[in-house]
Amino acid sequence: MGSDRVPVPAPDAGRCLRARGRHLLLDAALKRLRSGSHKNSTYTAFREVGRVIRTAQLLRYLSDAPLRRRVTAATNKVESFNRFSQWVGFGNQGVLADNDPIEQEKAMKFNALLTNAVIFHNALDIAETVRQLLEEGWEIDPEDLAHISPYLTEHIKRFGEYSTHELGIQPEAYDPKLDVDFTQLREQDLRAEGFGTAA
Repeated sequence: MGSDRVPVPAPDAGRCLRARGRHLLLDAALKRLRSGSHKNSTYTAFREVGRVIRTAQLLRYLSDAPLRRRVTAATNKVESFNRFSQWVGFGNQGVLADNDPIEQEKAMKFNALLTNAVIFHNALDIAETVRQLLEEGWEIDPEDLAHISPYLTEHIKRFGEYSTHELGIQPEAYDPKLDVDFTQLREQDLRAEGFGTAA
């Protein structure tokens, strides 16, 4: 495809494209690309490029075991977070009853904020428990910690009594340090990255 056929941003207008020496509105250009017409050479070229990229990625995924493990792990994390977020946002069974997009966005952001606050609280509890076990002389295996999820729900009483009198109390500074050596796990992660290693 020649360079004269590739739409490039025009320097004098943000919503205007220069194609074949003419100015074309961005909306019209996008509509033309979405049209799906086989007569449109630009659409056909982008479609074929997309197919090539998709095929290359699928072949890479099938031949690269570390990549499959990373994709599976990331997918599981996202699904676990979504399940936990739905569990936290139990009001009205998670249904957004308002048709106003602004109110819908507020509800989703409030739910995300509350979800992250509970996750952070769980992480603090886990860290405190690990510190107590270390003080009692227990040996903590970093691989065991790697399998602990912060999406814990058993100890949370969603329908319990909530007190707000502690909102003005300044909490102690958060100490992120744990006396656990995670070097081995980091090295395993780097090896799992594979850097193109095929199975």
